[in-house]
Amino acid sequence: MATLQDFKTAEKSWWCPGCGDFGVLAAMQKALVAVGAEPSTTAIVAGIGCSGKLGNYINSYNIHVTHGRTLPAAMGMKLANRDLLVLAAGGDGDAYAIGMGHFMHALRRNVNVTYIVMDNHVYGLTKGQTSPTSESGFKTKTTPKGSIDRRVHPLMLAVSAGATFVAQGFSSWQPQLARLIQQGIEHPGFSLINVISPCVTYNKVNTYDWYKKTLTNLEDDPSYNPHSRTEALARLDATDELVCGLVYQEESVPYEDQVPGFREEPLIHQNWNVDPNTWNQILANFD
Repeated sequence: MATLQDFKTAEKSWWCPGCGDFGVLAAMQKALVAVGAEPSTTAIVAGIGCSGKLGNYINSYNIHVTHGRTLPAAMGMKLANRDLLVLAAGGDGDAYAIGMGHFMHALRRNVNVTYIVMDNHVYGLTKGQTSPTSESGFKTKTTPKGSIDRRVHPLMLAVSAGATFVAQGFSSWQPQLARLIQQGIEHPGFSLINVISPCVTYNKVNTYDWYKKTLTNLEDDPSYNPHSRTEALARLDATDELVCGLVYQEESVPYEDQVPGFREEPLIHQNWNVDPNTWNQILANFD
């Protein structure tokens, strides 16, 4: 049985002191231990941005992909080897800007991958420009009079687009975040965990203290039903997505379990030999 130490590497982090991504990393490692995962059967696919280095700090298979291409690589990996536990990780820019097209289709396709998005409402790696989740009016060096763009609402997009598991955590609330990631891993299908992960260097508006005052914990409301799409959308709209906890979950059969004739064995273990007579019959069809 793997321990927390088994999922740690010796590489030193280059994140800014106080970055929310430290909390996300710790929660992911705790969740992997909780589900009984092993480094040898776990894979991390990380995108571009501050969060893209996360895979280097988790002892597992790790691919650092090009900008916005996290989900195609993660889904391809899972379909090629269904024995792997596949986690995808990225930031709000990687997920909801250049990667938005892949994000929407991953939701509807429902491959058994867990997607953890570190959302800080700003581009930290490139020194503080607005991101898709920045509020209108957000001031940066490139928007000194305030952003005029309307922000993306990833949770409402996910629920309305057909996602089967949607949750939001806060990097400071470790027990809940680790539990949500664990639930996402255990969910049979595509899971989105959007994590509020404050940027202490370039976002002086959406701070830890600000979130602690404004966030609503859905777990404190026993009347909330996370299995109702209508109720989930209504709550997200009423709170402007400033919630934490399980937002929505429905019964799900993952994509790979629905494809006719799709083998369960990883590609590397399958027998691809074709006897000469069968091969010649195939070639004859092209004469």
